[in-house]
Amino acid sequence: MTEDVIADDDRRTRRNETPEERADRQWTELIQEIRVAQTGVQILLGFLLTVVFTPHFQDLEQTDKTIYIVTVVLGSLATGALIGPVAFHRIVSGRRIKPQAVVWASRLMFTGLILLLATLTSALFLVLRVATHDGYVPWLVSGVLAWYLVCWFGLPLWARIRYTNGDDRPSER
Repeated sequence: MTEDVIADDDRRTRRNETPEERADRQWTELIQEIRVAQTGVQILLGFLLTVVFTPHFQDLEQTDKTIYIVTVVLGSLATGALIGPVAFHRIVSGRRIKPQAVVWASRLMFTGLILLLATLTSALFLVLRVATHDGYVPWLVSGVLAWYLVCWFGLPLWARIRYTNGDDRPSER
């Protein structure tokens, strides 16, 4: 009997969930996060795709057209990575591999966020370059990129280090 209790305790986390329950919770949380990022990247990509059909596009310098193409490709890649977890889930649903699906979906989500960061930075650079033609544009874009990095990665990593012991348990601080 003691072995059964120990085995059951080993299968439960600090939240008193089985590995399957934990995977379900993590999947739900991941899907909520994806909904936010996915909507933003799809709207941005939609706007980017229309730019080439405007009369002003033909007047752009070749450098700006190149930046535009890079931005559209980055936006397309970000969209693919952020929609990927949905397709992944649909294809493996019912195969009893949700913990592994959560890991792969999380990796796709993180990749999508990196690509979204690159898309936003590139789009901002293009818009400010076309709008102002000023030498301060790279500095301004660098400042915005730094802000994104602080908000998206710096603060969460700081909180993770500051408030956990490295094993997802809250520290005594």
